[in-house]
Amino acid sequence: MTSTRSNALVIEKLEVKFDRFLALRGVSFDVAPGESFGLVGESGSGKSTLLRAVAGLAPVSAGTITVNGTTLGSSRTKAFYREVQMVFQDPYGSLHPRQTVDRLLLEPLVIHGFGDIEKRILRALDEVGLGSSFRFRYSHQLSGGQRQRVAIARALILEPSILLLDEPTSALDASVQAEVLNLLEQIRRDRKLTFLMVSHDLAVVTHMCDRLMVMQNGAEVERLTASELAKRKVTQEYTRNLLIASQGFVRPDIQPEH
Repeated sequence: MTSTRSNALVIEKLEVKFDRFLALRGVSFDVAPGESFGLVGESGSGKSTLLRAVAGLAPVSAGTITVNGTTLGSSRTKAFYREVQMVFQDPYGSLHPRQTVDRLLLEPLVIHGFGDIEKRILRALDEVGLGSSFRFRYSHQLSGGQRQRVAIARALILEPSILLLDEPTSALDASVQAEVLNLLEQIRRDRKLTFLMVSHDLAVVTHMCDRLMVMQNGAEVERLTASELAKRKVTQEYTRNLLIASQGFVRPDIQPEH
């Protein structure tokens, strides 16, 4: 582990327990500012639990979480949510069905006391590839891809430094997945954001992330760079099986060895 001061996120010996079930088993890793770090594994591997623990949505029974040099307690402050925002898997479920896009974007700005509300809302819509014509629509009037773009805009509107991405494209069609992933990558580069991204799909994480950690039964299996994964340089049978099962995107700048 490197110094917490030089990292955007540091997880040390993290454990999460639900009753007698240990969902996370002493997981440790760090993420540098501006890096995209992936968590990969099958359902029940603990990857989404880890993300929820960082967000304060799952109880931490042991270990520490440090964000931008500050070690977090059991609750999350308003200052935390200005720094760290989450994009969920299901865009329809994460957006209030009785609120317009305008209201969804307005609410966090009001809660956190931001000014220039009109300008911020229009800028957020533009940044995710939606125009002002979407501002007064309801979520049921949007496609799945458009709903996820609204969810991303809502996460970005407080100008966080870290985004937690929980399977952000798995509910979308393949063609729309590619568009949303490319949008997220462009936003990360433009804003110099740090990503912590969860996926069951190794190919998607390879497309998006610099490094990744493979998880099984709440623990680390192995850690890889995107290049190592794309070149099939894996050491564990579990990772090989995930790689065989994975289909979809491969980073164009990295070609597998034959």
